[in-house]
Amino acid sequence: MDSFSYQNDALYCDQVPVETLVSQLGTPLYVYSALSFGRQFDALDQAFAALDHTICFAVKSNSNLSVLQLFSQKGSGFDIVSAGELYRVVRAGGDPRRAVFAGVGKSSADIKYALEQNILFFSVESAVELLRINAVAEETGSIARVCVRVNPDVDPQTHKYITTGKSENKFGLDFEAAKQLYQQALSLPCVEPVGVQMHIGSQITSIAPFVTAVRKLAVLVGELRGMGVSISYVDIGGGLGIVYSNETPPSPAEFAAALLPELVPLDTHLILEPGRFLSGNAGIMLTRIEYIKQAPTKQFVIVDAGMNDLIRPALYQAYHDILPVTIRPGAPMKVDIVGPICETGDFFGQDRILSSVSSGDCLAIKSTGAYGFVMASNYNSRPRAAEVMVNGDSWYLIRRRETWADLIEQEIACTGK
Repeated sequence: MDSFSYQNDALYCDQVPVETLVSQLGTPLYVYSALSFGRQFDALDQAFAALDHTICFAVKSNSNLSVLQLFSQKGSGFDIVSAGELYRVVRAGGDPRRAVFAGVGKSSADIKYALEQNILFFSVESAVELLRINAVAEETGSIARVCVRVNPDVDPQTHKYITTGKSENKFGLDFEAAKQLYQQALSLPCVEPVGVQMHIGSQITSIAPFVTAVRKLAVLVGELRGMGVSISYVDIGGGLGIVYSNETPPSPAEFAAALLPELVPLDTHLILEPGRFLSGNAGIMLTRIEYIKQAPTKQFVIVDAGMNDLIRPALYQAYHDILPVTIRPGAPMKVDIVGPICETGDFFGQDRILSSVSSGDCLAIKSTGAYGFVMASNYNSRPRAAEVMVNGDSWYLIRRRETWADLIEQEIACTGK
């Protein structure tokens, strides 16, 4: 079920007219559906009900406190990649004991804070990181639970920037290096190896790469147990894709049906780390048309949002469906939808067929609940957008729009005199 649909030619988010939000909050504006977040979580949770498991929402995909609070109330754990993300989880009421800490560059301060919060485990990416975690744990009188992140060398067939499980990627360790690291971990006084972790990439729309990777992981689990390593957790990461255009990703039921036969015999607690799957299609970004410009070979629809608000099209050449907030009579238009920033890459869609629109009309850029606002910046000294949560027929502001004063609040003007 899509939370964003037309009623009498007007776009709604569940039971709230989108134009109502625009009229009261302005644009650019991120709009999220609480019902959509919940439906996605429940579908995945139910699909893996046959196995002891924890869904750890990937905070990097959407870190707004209200979004984290919503998932916490659903019983979610959290996949974090920084101490700042863990701080957000704690402030949102999430349970840090259900948090798993990934990332290749954890600082000593990051590790110390995570140990203080008693997170579930660290995903270790290298031998030097393992030694650092052990040292910080020893200084703080702690025992750090760890999993080694392994690189199964599987091609997830996604954009090269979001591929993370191939041999040339910076993430994880090959299996032989991982086994050596587990052996080292067994000899250290302040780390406890508790499982194994992988993450092969994002926006994966085929089950096959997951199955291949999990089968490799299962062999490794057997070998590690033979070495005396207690494997209580198997973390298969996230990466399950969504529909942006014409993709056909597997449903949660299809995903689970393919993986459960491989996972159940391992007799471990399964960790899943979905981000985009839970949040991507739960959000849209609204933007108002400032001008329609006719060039010799192109017609440009120039909107008030820019690549600072949504960078995915510029960064990944990512496709997002773009719809008018109100459908009006008139001939369709072939246009480039672009922003006001001084970069040629500042576009949201090129050579799109758009329903008849005029200056002042609003557009909805779909599938922006993940890697939308979280990747926003103040480039060109542009205040970041507001965010709003819709829950059925009600809505509430979850982040106010930044002001010009906010842009310089942390700065100090100093001539050196």
